[in-house]
Amino acid sequence: MKGEAAKLNETRDRFVAQWGVMGTQWGINRTMAQIHALLMTNPEPMSTDEVMEELHISRGNAHTNLKELVNWGLLRIVTRKGERKEYFEAELDVWEIFRRIVKERKRRELDPALDLLEDCMTESKGMTTAGGRAFHEQMKSLEEFVHFASKMSDRVGSMPHGKTMKLALKLFG
Repeated sequence: MKGEAAKLNETRDRFVAQWGVMGTQWGINRTMAQIHALLMTNPEPMSTDEVMEELHISRGNAHTNLKELVNWGLLRIVTRKGERKEYFEAELDVWEIFRRIVKERKRRELDPALDLLEDCMTESKGMTTAGGRAFHEQMKSLEEFVHFASKMSDRVGSMPHGKTMKLALKLFG
């Protein structure tokens, strides 16, 4: 059994490290993704101290990223009777994780982009120079595309898992 435990720890460590790398490509900082991976693969909730020790990170770094993961809805705070410490557990439903990440990224990235594009369209509307007209048309095209992406994000994020999988298979199968 000891060999299995060592192999599990080694495999989990490799997953946590790689999840951190992938997270940076999804717009999430490495430590935040590593904490998420650690808690997602740990059978019991973990305290801030345990996360710090496992990942060799500072208290401030652990605290900031745990708080952000709770804000994203990817972690829950768990209390234990008679203890003052907070423990954290990850959302394990893969579809729910996806939905929450899509929702948060839309809020942080697509919504501000839409606001900017709409402002640029308003400010450039009615411009008569060739450059002004071209700028307005480009802003209009970008706004239409980002608006479409935003609507698709809302739609996919609100669909039940089974229905989304059927749609994906039709589109990509």
